[in-house]
Amino acid sequence: MSRKVIDYLEQLLLVFGIFIAFLLLFESKLVVPLWLQPLGRMHPLLLHFPIVMLLIAFGMEFFRFNPPNSSHSFYLLFLRNLWLIGAVLTGTTVVMGLFLAKEQGYDGQTLPWHKWTGVVVFYVALAGYWVRQQAWYQAAIAKGFVSIAALILVITGHFGAVLTHGDNFISGPLQTPESVPFDEAVVFDHVIQPIFEQKCVSCHNPDKIKGELMLTDQQSILKGGKTGKLFVPGQPQVSLLLQRIHLPLDDKKHMPPVGKVQLNPQEIMLLSLWIKANADFKKKVADLPVNDSLRLIAATLLAPVSAPQETFDFAAADEETIKKLTTEFRSIAPLAHESPALSVNFFNKNLYNPEKIKELAEIKKQVVFLNLAKMPVKDADLGQVVAFENLQKLNLNFTDITGKGLKELTSLKKLKNLSLAGTQISIKDLQAVIPSFQNLNTVAIWNTGLTPSEMQQLKKEFKNINFIEGFKDDGSNPIKLNPPQVKNSAMVFENSLAVLLSHPVKGVQIRYTTDGTEPDSIHSPLFTNQTVINNSTHIRAKAYKDGWYGSDVINFDFLKRTYKPDSVRLLLPLNRVHQAEGEKSFFDTKLGTFNANSPAWANNWTGVRNNDMALISEFKKPALVSSVELRIMEEVETGIFPPEKIEVWGGTNPAQLRLIATFKPSIPTQQRPHLLTTVGGKFKPQSVTFLKIVAKPLQKIPDWHGAKGRTALLLVDELLIN
Repeated sequence: MSRKVIDYLEQLLLVFGIFIAFLLLFESKLVVPLWLQPLGRMHPLLLHFPIVMLLIAFGMEFFRFNPPNSSHSFYLLFLRNLWLIGAVLTGTTVVMGLFLAKEQGYDGQTLPWHKWTGVVVFYVALAGYWVRQQAWYQAAIAKGFVSIAALILVITGHFGAVLTHGDNFISGPLQTPESVPFDEAVVFDHVIQPIFEQKCVSCHNPDKIKGELMLTDQQSILKGGKTGKLFVPGQPQVSLLLQRIHLPLDDKKHMPPVGKVQLNPQEIMLLSLWIKANADFKKKVADLPVNDSLRLIAATLLAPVSAPQETFDFAAADEETIKKLTTEFRSIAPLAHESPALSVNFFNKNLYNPEKIKELAEIKKQVVFLNLAKMPVKDADLGQVVAFENLQKLNLNFTDITGKGLKELTSLKKLKNLSLAGTQISIKDLQAVIPSFQNLNTVAIWNTGLTPSEMQQLKKEFKNINFIEGFKDDGSNPIKLNPPQVKNSAMVFENSLAVLLSHPVKGVQIRYTTDGTEPDSIHSPLFTNQTVINNSTHIRAKAYKDGWYGSDVINFDFLKRTYKPDSVRLLLPLNRVHQAEGEKSFFDTKLGTFNANSPAWANNWTGVRNNDMALISEFKKPALVSSVELRIMEEVETGIFPPEKIEVWGGTNPAQLRLIATFKPSIPTQQRPHLLTTVGGKFKPQSVTFLKIVAKPLQKIPDWHGAKGRTALLLVDELLIN
């Protein structure tokens, strides 16, 4: 470097020495203006340069007085320049760090240690630069000086890493995780808290309280942060924790932030299931129902129970085979860590058929628990079930089996637990088959139509069997009904639709309304599965039964469309996070949901933010179009708004389309509950062969919103023509 540059840097080094002393002296009165905060946030960006430069300089200084180096002019010149630049950059980094420390979210014992060791490093570098030119500064002093300086620099970096990444960041991979036996494991302590520690605590700990949120203990988790409670027990779909996790990666509120290790699907599912189970901090994993999803997933993460376990005389199934047999309608998991025994759960009744059971022949020896609850299983299907020779638990709740089919199961010599709730069995059926089971000890018979006296008769006759009768509805202990369920395979129709609602509890009345009001138990129409609708209809339904509290109101949107185009083509790209099935998504009758843990959230929403949502559709035969509507999600809190404008273009030539209609949906003027709705409208009938629809995202979120000025996200799952 030229002498002029060196003089300038030396003066700057002295200025930093005075300025940093001033900042430390008046630190309690220091207020960093907004325009200067970005400078403070550059601290993590710059700090690596002085660390590397000073460490190299300290290393070269250690060997400076060796004969070959002490007479080497380039070595000495390079070392001096490196030391000077490193010291100046250290001063810059310290100033930035002092500015950054004034922002909210940094607290605890680690910050002062990082701050003061960083200041010491700077002044050591400053003093070292000057004293190293003195005559009394010889080899022994130099080696001792730079050794201590390097040690302080490493300690400073360590405290910085703790602030940024959390405690034990370096040694964490070398530590063996605590192996907790299944029967001792607490759901929160041993399943949920490890997720927080691995993915969240680095930014939400006593030393770095981002968003005024700590995730290190129960009290802090329940308290929540600056934006409110972290979760609503029993309602993961409206819990802030899950909403932030499922935000698009490019959203600044997405958690963990971009650049941090993201949660995997299993971790997200565990958090959702824990909140759905009311976020209990004390419950043990072993206390959850045997077929509970949270228990099944947790079992794969925990050590086997500490008590002696049943040993199996069969080997574990091949992992690739298990992976191949695990599908969107069937899950397969070990009963416990390192156990060869498998649990198989079926779901999605629309995809079930007996062949799906037969497909499991490759693991028939390993299956000890089979869950077929709510599947359309017939008596004939049980012939496939008996192939599982080591089956111990079988769940046939709410299936179509009868007493005749039970005879097939008597060949299962190891069956211990049989669930028959909600099936068409009688006391005679049970009396005929129970003696043939060699190891049966538990039978679930609630909601089967057996009278209380028949249940008592079974208990007296088979004293070695535990009969589970379920909830006794005597009116003295009312509980709340769960909401009605829709049984229609699709909620988008073309001509008319017979609405099918159901409830798993017998004797329940379903009351409903179509005018937007809340259904009551007296005046609202009684649903009889004979309701046929011919137009788009919003149904609000509620379940009632004597001796029970009424359910929450549930909303169902049944949407009519007259036309489905023969082909659809997107003109502009979709958001990379919300691709769904591309152009096919707009006419596939698959509706999205609010529930971020449902596949319908990720798979059914198409979205745009940085460009318009534009598509063109073609009809082989001209269509008389009179209305266009888009079904959208509005979730103001997370920046999901209705479109700013919708344009409908039509004609017979795709290159010469004319503007048919323009719609400007209502934009929210304040925070309000999220909703699923349709936007668009009617217009004068037009005969078209090609129809282009352009929906423009809201370009500037209103000033009352926390993300004011940003472009809103637009989510669409279905397009309705006429």
